[in-house]
Amino acid sequence: MSILIENRQKKISLDLPRIRRVIKKILNYVDRKGYEISLLFVDNEEIRDMNKRYLNRDHPTNVLSFSLRNGQYGNINPYMLGDIVISAEKALEDAGEADIELNDEIDFLMIHGVLHLLDYNHEDTSEAEILKMNKKEKELFYALKKYEIE
Repeated sequence: MSILIENRQKKISLDLPRIRRVIKKILNYVDRKGYEISLLFVDNEEIRDMNKRYLNRDHPTNVLSFSLRNGQYGNINPYMLGDIVISAEKALEDAGEADIELNDEIDFLMIHGVLHLLDYNHEDTSEAEILKMNKKEKELFYALKKYEIE
C-alpha cells in the first residue's frame, strides 16, 4: 500500500504518522488494503484556488477528492484510488463549529474523501444516494472512533 502524505500548510500542526495510521484503517474498512492514495493538506487559500479551478466554486471548502479510477484512463492502474486534498484551516473551523476535536474532523474528512474516490456521491444526485453516503460515513466513523457523529 502506497500512501503519500504532503503537508503544504503551516498554520495548523498535524500529526502525520497518526494520519497515516488512520488512512490505513479507513482503507482496510472499505476493503482497499494495498491500494494507493495521496493526501495533501493545504490552507484555505490554496483549497479555494483548487475549488475554483477544478469545480468552478469560488470559496474555500474542507475537502476535495480527485479519483484516478474514472475517465478514459481510469483502468490503467486499478489500485490507484486518487488524491484527497484537505484544508487543515477549514477543518479546524469546522471542528470548532461541530464541537469536536480537530483529529476527529480530519478523520471524518478522510473518510468522506475516500468514499468519493469509491464513487459515493452527495451532490447533484438522488436522495437515496445521499443517504447511502451519509450512512457509510457514519458507519466508518463509528468503526474508527467508537462514537457517532452527526
